[in-house]
Amino acid sequence: MTDQLRLMAVHAHPDDESSKGAATMAKYVSEGVDVLVVTCTGGERGSILNPKLQGDPYIEANIHEVRRKEMDEAREILGVKQEWLGFVDSGLPEGDPLPPLPEGCFALEDVDKAAGELVRQIRSFRPQVITTYDENGGYPHPDHIMTHKISMVAFEGAADTEKYPEDEFGPAYRPLKLYYNQGFNRPRTEALHRAMLDRGLESPYGEWLKRWKEIERVERTLTTHVPCADFFEIRDKALIAHATQIDPDGGWFRVPMDLQREVWPTEEYELAKSLVDTSLPEDDLFAGIRDNA
Repeated sequence: MTDQLRLMAVHAHPDDESSKGAATMAKYVSEGVDVLVVTCTGGERGSILNPKLQGDPYIEANIHEVRRKEMDEAREILGVKQEWLGFVDSGLPEGDPLPPLPEGCFALEDVDKAAGELVRQIRSFRPQVITTYDENGGYPHPDHIMTHKISMVAFEGAADTEKYPEDEFGPAYRPLKLYYNQGFNRPRTEALHRAMLDRGLESPYGEWLKRWKEIERVERTLTTHVPCADFFEIRDKALIAHATQIDPDGGWFRVPMDLQREVWPTEEYELAKSLVDTSLPEDDLFAGIRDNA
């Protein structure tokens, strides 16, 4: 009864939805699951990372509008719905010491107040499952960390009518499961790296693994492996739609598709909260929910 299943993916910026869990979303859309992406910011302070578009005066002057149009295209490719929370991109501070975050940005918002905007979306859409980032943001961008914070508050707050009154935020609702995206995990990276070298190909992951070793990165618990290899091409098309952020000739696309499907045909998640019984490891975000939908 997939017409009753609903998945909400909470992301910091436009393009995050296409680089984290996109194939999973496309798979569920194909099965009739209702999928909503909630984008916290407009990505206004994101750098233009595609060298082919750097220096374009129109893009530089209209980055907010450009990134919205890119999001529209990616949304259509993935077949998902999408809503904006309307917060302002914090940018990625660089330097030593780090500069202060800009006034009025997402990462400086009051967490409970900002979470209220996500509560509205949860109560309106009524997802059984929510995906977001872990406490480190997946990587330590202030907007990713803030996305984690408001997701955790909103997951509980959607059912809390005292903290978030129904007359202001809509009828109370309790989502059942919350996951952290963990697609950039060491086992996957090492497996693809070895497979590339075994084929005599240059791996894009050598520097990644070297940096992870230097910082002694703590590995997460991968509880859920969603088979979605048939949707990797849709994932890549959605990612390329974010043209200011993604170089189609860059490292994202250096691993041949057939190798990806053979060596690592899943996307990974960490089950952070569950109000239903489920057996780990899982291969379905709706495990424990689907049979009772």
